[in-house]
Amino acid sequence: MALGKNYDGQDCSLAKVLEVVGERWTLLVVRDAMYGVRRFGDFQAHLDIPRAVLSQRLGALVEAGILDRRRYQDAPPRDEYILTARGRDLWMPVVMLAQWGDRHLATHGPRRLYHHVECDTRLDPASFCVTCGRTVPLEEIEVRPGPGLSEDTRQDQVSLALRTPHRMLTPIP
Repeated sequence: MALGKNYDGQDCSLAKVLEVVGERWTLLVVRDAMYGVRRFGDFQAHLDIPRAVLSQRLGALVEAGILDRRRYQDAPPRDEYILTARGRDLWMPVVMLAQWGDRHLATHGPRRLYHHVECDTRLDPASFCVTCGRTVPLEEIEVRPGPGLSEDTRQDQVSLALRTPHRMLTPIP
């Protein structure tokens, strides 16, 4: 029997968050949007996610105000998905979960390193820049390959783009 999608009996902010981003694939879609993935085909190729599941997750994220759907081509009509301010606010939980995984689950070190673009300083797990003395917003962060990425042989457009430094939110070509 399938589990329900909500936590009706819980009066808890974490339960409410899990109703929005707690399904399988959802945080990976959000993470990829932070990397600059915008198009359905690029999400699908990078995540190896079934089309129907991706369509459902993108629709739910748009409905929750985390992504905005915008038309970028009229013939045939195509949409792109861009993080809203609400979606960008998920940066801290996403990076902290990823860095927890780097510390406790990764065998060859972190796959991604995050640097402050303005001063080229590697950020701590809370996106704090010791050089500037402030928490850096997502728009000022560059993702770089870490030592754990060395075994990645994927050839999709997103994986190839993320093998070199890439500014967060900048569209993947």
